[in-house]
Amino acid sequence: MFERLSRSLRTVCAVSLLTVATYAAAQGVRSEHPETYVVVRGDTLWDIAGRFLQRPWLWPEIWQANPQIQNPHLIYPGDVISLSYLDRVTAAATVQPGPRQDPAPVDAIPLSDIEPFLRNLQVVDAFEHLPYVVNLEEERLRVAEGQVAYVRGLPEAQPGDRFTVVRPATRFYHVQRAGLCCDLFQTNDLDYRGRRTLDFQQYWSNVVFPDKGQDVLGYELVRVSGGTVTRGEVGGIQVSTLLLDEEGQEVRVGDRLIPVDSQPYDLQFFPHAPAVQTDYGRARVLAVSDMLTSGGPRDVIAISVGSREGIDNGTVFSVWREGRSAIDRVEKGPYRDEQTVFFENKVRLPDEFAGHAMVFRTYEKVSYALVMDSIKPTRVGYHLKHPDAPY
Repeated sequence: MFERLSRSLRTVCAVSLLTVATYAAAQGVRSEHPETYVVVRGDTLWDIAGRFLQRPWLWPEIWQANPQIQNPHLIYPGDVISLSYLDRVTAAATVQPGPRQDPAPVDAIPLSDIEPFLRNLQVVDAFEHLPYVVNLEEERLRVAEGQVAYVRGLPEAQPGDRFTVVRPATRFYHVQRAGLCCDLFQTNDLDYRGRRTLDFQQYWSNVVFPDKGQDVLGYELVRVSGGTVTRGEVGGIQVSTLLLDEEGQEVRVGDRLIPVDSQPYDLQFFPHAPAVQTDYGRARVLAVSDMLTSGGPRDVIAISVGSREGIDNGTVFSVWREGRSAIDRVEKGPYRDEQTVFFENKVRLPDEFAGHAMVFRTYEKVSYALVMDSIKPTRVGYHLKHPDAPY
């Protein structure tokens, strides 16, 4: 009996208490939220927060009311979570984790959905300065694992140095529009020299907007393969020899090289609202993964803001379809042609809410985000706003 009582006490002590300290947060609590919830393998912080909150991005605000928890973001399968707020606060002086069933904490979002975009893609301001494949073993058109590529631009390379082979695939840029409500953004697919073309293998779709006055936001590099230098530029040889030793796509002339990064990305990010409000029209959906023009939950999107706008990993946006400008046919007549009515004489319709997206990889001017929930498809060109934006 004592043993059963001891186990019961340990279970009670294992409950992680989330205390909502403000009225605003309390208003975000779901009326049907459970009293307690046991974390299971496969849960994400977004899923868990959504069980308790109408607005999962308030999760950090709730945890901040529990200073007794050393690292509230490290939640493990087996932990027991309880929600107490306002006059129901019953937070204990010490809180212990539950009977953990897995050594790894739960992730903010499903890593399987974003891993290809963490491992295989990155955005840079320029790529022309990077070393490049100038020729291939036996004058082949393509080479793969176990074969050799010859590289220019590695004068200091030594045998044993490792490099990742990447391919410039997409150019993101900002299109200036004078006299209209907001700016537009566009993508271009690039060939092996980094010039515009349509490649046979792309992650994104093109944004169909006029190519006028460009401000380049970045170039997207796609990981192709990896290799090890077996011979540097010695004895008058002007190239380094790279032995491909990783599975991946076939390497071709023009592919670029970057040093292998032992920690290329950060997996520790947690949902929160943007720290800075961007001007209307600045934050837009640049592209949708898999060459689609629209996406839904668990689809990846590229967006037109990054660290220079104060965006970081975990930033949550609401996604909106821009309200069109329509003819008032009661005033103008039922058969009035769109082209005969000036923009300023049309009726501006409100933006329409589509869903929420959370940033998981941030660069200076571009970020990748995962669509978390939606009531309608997220499309290229849609606006991104604060997650609590009323319209």
